[in-house]
Amino acid sequence: MDIKSVGVVGAGQMGNGIAHVMALAGYEVKLNDISQDALDAAMARIEKNMARQVSRDQISEDDMTAALARLSPTQDLPALGGVDLIIESATEREEVKHKIFDTLAPHLAPHTILTSNTSSISITRLASRTDRPERFMGFHFMNPVPLMQLVELIRGIATDEATYKTCLGIVERLGKTAASSEDFPAFIVNRILIPMINEACYTLYEGVGNVASIDNAMKLGANHPMGPLELADFIGLDTCLAIMNVLHDGLADTKYRPCPLLTKYVEAGWLGRKTERGFYDYRGETPVPTR
Repeated sequence: MDIKSVGVVGAGQMGNGIAHVMALAGYEVKLNDISQDALDAAMARIEKNMARQVSRDQISEDDMTAALARLSPTQDLPALGGVDLIIESATEREEVKHKIFDTLAPHLAPHTILTSNTSSISITRLASRTDRPERFMGFHFMNPVPLMQLVELIRGIATDEATYKTCLGIVERLGKTAASSEDFPAFIVNRILIPMINEACYTLYEGVGNVASIDNAMKLGANHPMGPLELADFIGLDTCLAIMNVLHDGLADTKYRPCPLLTKYVEAGWLGRKTERGFYDYRGETPVPTR
């Protein structure tokens, strides 16, 4: 199928990045969010990030101008129904995603492919609530989307080969690399990454090391570009906890039990960079460990 138009649901950190790369690749993009403030912030961020690419000679001024002209923000979710491909990138809560697809259902074109940018939720289960499970799959981008090379493609049990090949072609057109995953909790990247972060939380919780020593140990001892607690703050502690709960519930293995300290930080509203406090306090000139 020849994809020409894309609808992105959710204008947050992931959604605006997806809209950014899709518009640059030549797709007509409708970016949806329930909040006009979120849409305004997303459009400003996309323009700022594209301007940075221009300054680094990664794209031309003409590329930027053309891409921005292909972007249309809207609060009207049903307006996305006529596009060729929809990428849902709302909050990582299954009931929210079901509600989005239920709202879209009466307005979808017969050929529209539905996808979710979920980082952990069952694609088969999401697809089963729609009228087109064969044209539904997981389309999981990494953050930050314009910089990260990988896209996980996740087939549900009913996803047909034509849908998979269409999405694979989009990934290639974006200049990114696809990794195909089976539909099991957290897929590939987060099945490995988030338990590592959870184990770093346990290491902190049990007093084995403080925030600085844990992050420095992994940066200097394992050559990771970011320490696991710094990375957790970047991802969002609420997202990390949600993925651990999906793993724990979906696989019923005690090794995926979320660390109580991670839960406590989320309960406190200390979610990382987006709230200016997490394992680090970001309210000053430089981040300061909170433990």
